[in-house]
Amino acid sequence: MLKKLALAAALILSPQLASAEVPLGDDGLHKPDWLRTTFLDMRQDLEDANALGLRLAVIVEQRGCIYCTKMHNEIFPIPEIDAMIRDNYYFVQINMFGDLEVTDFDGEVLKEQDMVQKWGVFFTPTILFAPEEVPEGQSLSDAAVAVMPGAFGKWMTLNMLTWVVNHGYESGEQFQKYHARMFATQRNQ
Repeated sequence: MLKKLALAAALILSPQLASAEVPLGDDGLHKPDWLRTTFLDMRQDLEDANALGLRLAVIVEQRGCIYCTKMHNEIFPIPEIDAMIRDNYYFVQINMFGDLEVTDFDGEVLKEQDMVQKWGVFFTPTILFAPEEVPEGQSLSDAAVAVMPGAFGKWMTLNMLTWVVNHGYESGEQFQKYHARMFATQRNQ
């Protein structure tokens, strides 16, 4: 009986133990149910996201990435972050070493691994946030309103998702200042 109570207490007190692991696809990448399956045409993905009133976010990952695992199993499932993603974002996944064809906003078609190089992405996970409209001839990396390179904790992730949705990049307040201002009240929560 004591062992059962101790296990129950550990599950309640440890969100990492209580959360289920996000399943992996055949490509070895995490496949949360909020991830969109598309033809990887950024122009079409943006159109679809806009039609749903969502923001397009492209997440670059790789097989075996411990930081991707951390984000998918510990950070993205946090209720506030999960809700923010589901209510506001259209996430598309790119495999850093994949061979699927990706069409960039500028019309260039490359394999995933080559597109990632074109975009200058070196770390996984990296999230590129697209604006609602991309000027003709620009690539995703040129047009992105924000880039989140790497794994971050709860508040940094939530604040970045919120800042993008609220068009913080248009306010003149840089993200780091926004995050510091928000974190001043969040750190005690």
